[in-house]
Amino acid sequence: MSGSRNGALTAADSPAPVEPPGEPRSYGSGARILSIGIASTGIFSFAYLALASHVLSRSAYGRISLLWSIMFVILSVIYRPIEQLLSRTIADRRARGLHHAHPLRVPALIQAGFALVFLVAALTLHDQLVRHLFDGSSALYWVLVIGVSAYAASYFARGWLAGHERFALYGGLVLMESTSRFLFALAAAIGIVHGQTAVAIGMAVAPFVSLVVVPLAFSRARAGREDELAGVAVADAAREGPAHAQIEEATVDLSMRHGARFAAAVFGIMLAEQTLVNAAVIAVNSTSGRVLAGFVFNVLLIVRAPLQLFQAIQTSLLPHLAGLEATESEEGFARAIRVTCLAIAAFAGVCAIGLLAIGPFVMGVVFGHHGFHYGRFGLTLVALGMGLHLIAGALNQAALARGRAALAAGAWLMCAILFVAWVASPAMNDEVLRTEVGYFGAALLLCGMLFGLYRRPADA
Repeated sequence: MSGSRNGALTAADSPAPVEPPGEPRSYGSGARILSIGIASTGIFSFAYLALASHVLSRSAYGRISLLWSIMFVILSVIYRPIEQLLSRTIADRRARGLHHAHPLRVPALIQAGFALVFLVAALTLHDQLVRHLFDGSSALYWVLVIGVSAYAASYFARGWLAGHERFALYGGLVLMESTSRFLFALAAAIGIVHGQTAVAIGMAVAPFVSLVVVPLAFSRARAGREDELAGVAVADAAREGPAHAQIEEATVDLSMRHGARFAAAVFGIMLAEQTLVNAAVIAVNSTSGRVLAGFVFNVLLIVRAPLQLFQAIQTSLLPHLAGLEATESEEGFARAIRVTCLAIAAFAGVCAIGLLAIGPFVMGVVFGHHGFHYGRFGLTLVALGMGLHLIAGALNQAALARGRAALAAGAWLMCAILFVAWVASPAMNDEVLRTEVGYFGAALLLCGMLFGLYRRPADA
């Protein structure tokens, strides 16, 4: 019996998959549905930070932006790997005709382990974090601890929803999260509440609110179970025997044997990505204080907002590519990557032209100058780097779908290390411009390395 490039069964070896009624299969339609929810999420997140910058003092906003950076670094690094693992595993199984009894125990154990390690570390470092990171604010510390702990369930739900291609519910989850957080900044802006603690609490409340979609997701799953079982009955019968046993064996091997290794590689990728976006904020905070760090944070929002929007593409792209890889549809795989990269390039080009023309004015109006000046050239470089970063993200999903997570992680980590070294160097006196130039260079190198990995022959 022949095997695919990754050792899994080929489409010829396995029976033709039978898609359950009502399950969406189009990557394009999934991305469009998600884009509505996540674009709205990006707007509300941007508005949350913009309102916070106007209602809080410069030092208080600096602490809020630092809390935001630290929280979402941690979330992306320790929870996104499980989201990606669930998404890829469930989509791969569904492409092979296995539509129920997906392995959830191993991802849940890994997720719980990550959350427990964070909680132990945070409690152990309580005094240091409160005193040195949050300038004595215990409230900000507890927002971090409670928020990060609660997001474990939220990210697990995202992976389950993405793997099942329930993109409308996924979009609803992240939209509920962002709107609930935004309401706390809005309350501060209209005078209902006051101070940095009131604004920060929104970050801890948001993951709890986001989970309101989970009962709806499972109720729909139960309601559709009879139709699903009926839809796959023929395929289940066809799979009985040696072919069925080998499909199940490959699936168990994927979840039990490779789950931790895949999660570890994605852990490295997420750590590197968050380093590219947040290391400069942390470095500037340690050398020049909260105020300049808040300004650098604002500049890098040019990257953060599109990255959040791009989650719609990434979330629908990985299960789509995993399904194409499972059925060895090379033409469809290449077309999905090509269309995605061209769309990103067009978007980044428009952003770069807009920032070159009116970037300093718009950034000043939205966030205020806080005594600093937004440079036209630097903002444009960040926009171009953002486009390269997003293209690298698409190529990264291709690598994950093809089982090349470890190689992709190596590329990300190398670029992150070089970026940190550049930001910490005295290459430029202007720390903001140093960040802008370094980010563009790191994104360019990363995109080139992942493109080389994408073009690498399957058996290399």
